[in-house]
Amino acid sequence: MADANVRIPTEARDRLAEIAASEGLSLRAYLARLADTLLTPAERAERAERARAVLREWNGYNPSEAEIADLDADLDRRLAEADTR
Repeated sequence: MADANVRIPTEARDRLAEIAASEGLSLRAYLARLADTLLTPAERAERAERARAVLREWNGYNPSEAEIADLDADLDRRLAEADTR
């Protein structure tokens, strides 16, 4: 794998290096692992669609876009409440 240079603020680099070290990794290894474990927006959307397809087939669950938006808003509200506790 070829290396690349990425310009970020020194404070961000130092924080990431500290996090990496706490996990016994170099910054390079930590960032490579991070890149391998995070999903792109397209990958998240694909995974969500596959999950909805499985639920439709398994139990008929097929929410409308409005229902999905309501569920997302409810989840956002609950997360915000939990964050203030």
